[in-house]
Amino acid sequence: MSELKQFYVEGGIFMHPIAIALIFGIGLTIERFIFLFFKYNINGAAFMAQIQKLVLANNIDRAIKLCNAAPSAALPKVVKAGLTRANKGEVEISNAIEEASLEVIPKLQKRTNLLQATANVATMLGLLGTIFGLIEAFKALDKASADQKSKLLAQYISIALNTTAFGLVAAIPCLVAHAMLGAITKKIIDEIDEYTTKLQNLLFNRAKGQSNPLDR
Repeated sequence: MSELKQFYVEGGIFMHPIAIALIFGIGLTIERFIFLFFKYNINGAAFMAQIQKLVLANNIDRAIKLCNAAPSAALPKVVKAGLTRANKGEVEISNAIEEASLEVIPKLQKRTNLLQATANVATMLGLLGTIFGLIEAFKALDKASADQKSKLLAQYISIALNTTAFGLVAAIPCLVAHAMLGAITKKIIDEIDEYTTKLQNLLFNRAKGQSNPLDR
């Protein structure tokens, strides 16, 4: 712990904004992780298998209740929008699903890109601290007395190296989190696109008096 403290102190004033960027990135990652993995996510295949059975059994009300059982998940919200228009025309069903998708998808993507921006800011702050440290080191070589040169040089080189290292320490986890959260967001959006298309076909066939199951 004392070594970490020394590392932070020797990095100079640029360590503070980098630390703020790191804390912000950690907080944002936790918030997005909770929402995407536990609030908006659902087992799409299992959910749609149940919806399919209920629609094929002409039990639209129970299918809607199944969607209500997961009110915060993204896929059930969009599916419910289509089911509530099940007895309407094809255009109304499609419009309802599209409208619900336009409402849900921005919430899935919300704030995730800030992680990439945070990583860039942390890296730039580290680079700025490096440049500052090197400038001061060269000044020390030029102006400082002989007995002070080695001490000042070591001090400013520490600023240069420590800020670079800390900037990367803050940036790399943010980039990893951005990639992971982007992947789960894409998975949820792909499921919405796939299963709502299949739902539309199922409801259209139902309206025509057919009962073709969802393609697997």
